[in-house]
Amino acid sequence: MIGRRLAAALGSLVLASTASVALVPSDAGASPAGPRAVNAARPPFAPCPMSTLPALSTRPPRPAPPSRDPARPVIGGEGLATAGLTLPPGVPPPPANKLSATSWVVADLDSGAVLGACAPHELSPPASIQKLLLVAAVMPRLDPAQVVEVTQPDMDFEPDSSLVGLVLGGHYSVETLWLGLLLNSGNDAANVLARLGGGDAGMAGGVKLMNDTARRLGALDTHAATPSGLDGPGQFTSAYDMALIARACFTREDFRRYASTRFAAIPAQPAQGAKGFEIGNDNNLFLNQYPGALGGKIGFTDAARHTYVGAAERNGRRLVVTLLGGEIVPSRGWQQGVDLLDWGFSVPKGASVGRLVNPGEIDRNVAGQASTRVPVVALSPAQRQQALGPWTPVLAGGAVVVGSAALVAVPMVMMAARRRRAPGTPGPPGRHR
Repeated sequence: MIGRRLAAALGSLVLASTASVALVPSDAGASPAGPRAVNAARPPFAPCPMSTLPALSTRPPRPAPPSRDPARPVIGGEGLATAGLTLPPGVPPPPANKLSATSWVVADLDSGAVLGACAPHELSPPASIQKLLLVAAVMPRLDPAQVVEVTQPDMDFEPDSSLVGLVLGGHYSVETLWLGLLLNSGNDAANVLARLGGGDAGMAGGVKLMNDTARRLGALDTHAATPSGLDGPGQFTSAYDMALIARACFTREDFRRYASTRFAAIPAQPAQGAKGFEIGNDNNLFLNQYPGALGGKIGFTDAARHTYVGAAERNGRRLVVTLLGGEIVPSRGWQQGVDLLDWGFSVPKGASVGRLVNPGEIDRNVAGQASTRVPVVALSPAQRQQALGPWTPVLAGGAVVVGSAALVAVPMVMMAARRRRAPGTPGPPGRHR
């Protein structure tokens, strides 16, 4: 089954100059069709704020991401072209002793302004926050009142992973499936919804639709291999991409309603002898304890570690936080998200380091810049080590020559992604998601 093993392609690292072409806000002189290319200075490298707790030294090796097209522009602006911390001038960083996430973004849901970020375009496995991409891709296509039957392929998921508790041959409304997906992180619900969204192509068509949707949104760091976020071959995203995807989800009233629901009823299935039951929102602590909370999604796999997306409103501002690669120390992922939201609400209005691009914008503009070779990230191996801390790629089977014009590819290494945590590593608060 896809999702039982992670095949991680080990690509070449790129070191490039600090002057390049970037996609910048349309209000900076762009044409009505979207952003324009300009020369811009990248922010000086600064390490991400991160706790130095001893428990963080036991992180398992970070899955090595695939190589990326060095000709691709920096999506969102040159202020996001770093594997470290990027902040508006004069804005203090969030407190390091409260964070363990290796990358994060805080952005304004309405204006799209990125208020600050850490390694915004660094690739990392998403875990169950990838279910938001399933929402963005499939929710517009399905009638919530449609009733569907659960089939055998829908039940093909890892037994120790999170599920709603759908039964084979059971009949459920699409709305019930969305509630099961977003409240209980149901991988069974994800499979059914992806199959429905994929039409005649089934679940594979649903995953393709997710990838097509990521491209349309400008989430070029993202590749989905499974509908649920369970680890799959080459499956990665970035904190920036997850902010784009979350923004698309929060534009929908039905998504906002589902994501903020505290409890929901899963109906009985008399023909299968299954009683009805109630499910609660995995994000209830955030919804109950954070004023203005709008909802979000949590995730965990051994490869991804803890991931989180959350949004909240305060004094007329709606902010979203996305974080990847966290641990449950110094606090759980949602609590780190709360700390970053608090920090984001303290950033003055109008201050930003980049922006979230609009749906369709990249497709219209990247083609005209394809001949200009632009690296996504420019940093030395020492800076990458400093940025990511102990959770770094394992390089094996080849060498990397780094320079402005020379690249040597590293042979691919197949890595098994174990679902169960290794002894002594910080573990999840519950099931794999």
